[in-house]
Amino acid sequence: MEYQGLNNWEGLLDPLDNNLRAEILRYGNFVDAVYKSFEFDPSSPSYGSCKFPNNTLLDECGLPNTGYKVTKHLTATSSIQQPRWMNKAPTWVTTQSSYIGFVAVCDDKEEIKRLGRRDIVIAYRGTTTCLEWLENLRATLTHLPMPCKRWTTFHKDQTQTTTPMVQSGFLNLYTSPCKSENSESLQHMVRKEISQILQDYAGEPLSLTVTGHSLGAALATLTAYDIKATFISRLSMTTTVVSFGGPRVGNRRFRQQLEKQGTKVLRIVNSDDVVTKVPGLVLHVGEGHEMREQSGHVAEVQRWINKMEKIEWLYAEVGKELRLCSKDSPYLNRVDFATCHQLTTYLHLVDGFVSSKCPFRATAKRFLP
Repeated sequence: MEYQGLNNWEGLLDPLDNNLRAEILRYGNFVDAVYKSFEFDPSSPSYGSCKFPNNTLLDECGLPNTGYKVTKHLTATSSIQQPRWMNKAPTWVTTQSSYIGFVAVCDDKEEIKRLGRRDIVIAYRGTTTCLEWLENLRATLTHLPMPCKRWTTFHKDQTQTTTPMVQSGFLNLYTSPCKSENSESLQHMVRKEISQILQDYAGEPLSLTVTGHSLGAALATLTAYDIKATFISRLSMTTTVVSFGGPRVGNRRFRQQLEKQGTKVLRIVNSDDVVTKVPGLVLHVGEGHEMREQSGHVAEVQRWINKMEKIEWLYAEVGKELRLCSKDSPYLNRVDFATCHQLTTYLHLVDGFVSSKCPFRATAKRFLP
């Protein structure tokens, strides 16, 4: 359970614990399987769908012995209003709904024994379609509807209820209904599937791990938050996010709610990856999320922070960070914007990282992009 963040990965990240490395790579392989199962061919009538059925998806993607079975394909939808002239554009330009990930459940006795529980995985890919790129640009913060009143926060000096705020585009992709999927949104699909799994395996020790790359990392954080809040009366299992190259998701209030509900987040970050530095601004004040009274201006600074939090571009980092660097690898032929953000680069860096004092293993050549 320590590898799932029970103790916030204290003492496991620098140097990187070998067992934790293996777990991170294992979840990274699930994300890679989403990419491999996505139909990228724009000339195909099934562009944007999953190429494989549930029962063969992992095998087809080179993961035959994971001990997991895929139970549900997941679809995300953009509700951006398209101008009329786009009606004549190719399908790959106008596609609003597309396959974005899957839910898988551990069903192998030996793997369950190794883990000490039955693990549920939700894996998401990164940005692929044109409308998803547009959603990424909707960087203003918007209030996140609260699925459960218990997670609502009240200010002592306010009579109104305040809620966490998250990036508009990410929330739109998570909550917009899909016309071709019985009007279900990604949010509804996930909730429905998790509810069924909790029913099927009631009484068993369970864990939920949500993992994703890029846009998928943002959706993974939103999903973990939403599932934990939605099933609060039924969900005692550990809920963990393992994200690769994720952008910022929400404001400080969102971070505080994640921490309050006990959701653990491990962010794998490449310091050369621009995507991890957007969107918006980040305010690094009050480490440990508390203002230390080191001067007589604490109250003044706190009032300034409260005002700044109302600005649409003020974001907060979440969880624990494993920081890597492309330049530390002697095996990468080039270090540019695209390479630094690729999932394969992230898996390569995780495989090779030793510690801040010894950045790379000489024998690590796996996952080269």
